[in-house]
Amino acid sequence: MWLFIIADTMTFAACLVAYGFLRAASPNWPTPFKFSPSIVNVMAMTFILVTSSLTMLIGLRHAKAGNKAAAFRWILITAAAGAIFALLHVREWLSMIDEGVTLFHNPWGSGLFGAAFFSVTGLHLLHVTSGVIALLVVGIRYQGGRYNADDIEITGLYWHFVDIVWMFVVPLVYLMSISR
Repeated sequence: MWLFIIADTMTFAACLVAYGFLRAASPNWPTPFKFSPSIVNVMAMTFILVTSSLTMLIGLRHAKAGNKAAAFRWILITAAAGAIFALLHVREWLSMIDEGVTLFHNPWGSGLFGAAFFSVTGLHLLHVTSGVIALLVVGIRYQGGRYNADDIEITGLYWHFVDIVWMFVVPLVYLMSISR
């Protein structure tokens, strides 16, 4: 898992550096986010994702203590938080698409914004969705006795990685694009 996380870190780093380069090199880079429902939605998404790291830790603690029922319950809570995050993210995407932002078009300025925004946030959303599926599969197999606390811990490493990546996406993609 550590090798995967290291490799995936390089992927996200490359995407975020490319996003930053495009942002800096485009004179008409848009600032579409206002302190409005869009940023409030991002704040809610961030709170949910950070809280899900805590629920993952609680689930792991119960798994290490041998309390399968409690561990499984907290893993399901973590997966539910991830699913809520994903739904809020999709809602945000649909809102931006309604405003005219697509991969190749942007009503506020550089057309590169849509491609860069959807690429970076889409890659993260893919990882969240994969994490939710992994949590459910590992949790069910743990509950059934096929997996142990170490498997929960490995899945937790991935989940925490997804959270940490979001802490880089929010400032670069959202906070630096708030209109004045």
